[in-house]
Amino acid sequence: SLHISSGATSAQQEERDSKRLPLMALAQELAKSPDHGPLSDESKGINFGEPIRNYEPLPDTKWRFGKPNYATVNECYFENRVMQHKEGSLEALVQNLVKNWEVESQHVASPHQWKTMDIGKFQLAVNGGCPANAQLMADTGAYNFLIGETAHYTGKMSFDESNSNFSSCFPEGFAWEVLEVFSGPPTVSFKWRHFGKMSGTFTDKLSKRHQGNGEMLNVIGMCIAKVNEELKFESLDIYYSPNDMIKPLLSKE
Repeated sequence: SLHISSGATSAQQEERDSKRLPLMALAQELAKSPDHGPLSDESKGINFGEPIRNYEPLPDTKWRFGKPNYATVNECYFENRVMQHKEGSLEALVQNLVKNWEVESQHVASPHQWKTMDIGKFQLAVNGGCPANAQLMADTGAYNFLIGETAHYTGKMSFDESNSNFSSCFPEGFAWEVLEVFSGPPTVSFKWRHFGKMSGTFTDKLSKRHQGNGEMLNVIGMCIAKVNEELKFESLDIYYSPNDMIKPLLSKE
């Protein structure tokens, strides 16, 4: 979680804000004001002619980095997706649920304000490993937990450091889509793709910086999700290779 000294000047605060780069909604796109109310039409995808997330925050939602704006990542999504799901289809429903889940898990600080999950039951597990509950995911950060420890990445970095690292690596956005849905609620199994152009800089666990070459990173995985009657997530079991995420980010030497 992010801790800021109460003695920071406004100039120091602005400098720190400029360095925060949330993974999905880039820092330079975070709403300056108002920091409340619904997501913009741009964030929902409406101005692209196809709504892809419809998250409605609580009136008193406390955003972790400020209210997100998904303009850049939506551009990445619409320009580079490989599937276009019919409105009202099971695939479109599942994709919307996961995109709304990402808004909360990445940008809403307190699990007590989460609406997409049954926080009393929620568990997130990767490749059959030990699951995290809602509070642990909020403290660790979903991406730290999803990647964990590899030869070149450590999941022990702070939520803020992880966000900054990945967003600096994908300045044009790191988008996500559902490829195929195999079963519907209450146990939803689906195949997904995470993708973005490696046009920025990635910093590995030894603090070595790797400049991207502009190529598209494609990460493919599976998920088995359990939802309740309100379509709130009770669990997410994710299967993929974390090395598929990290190895392509390393400079070829």
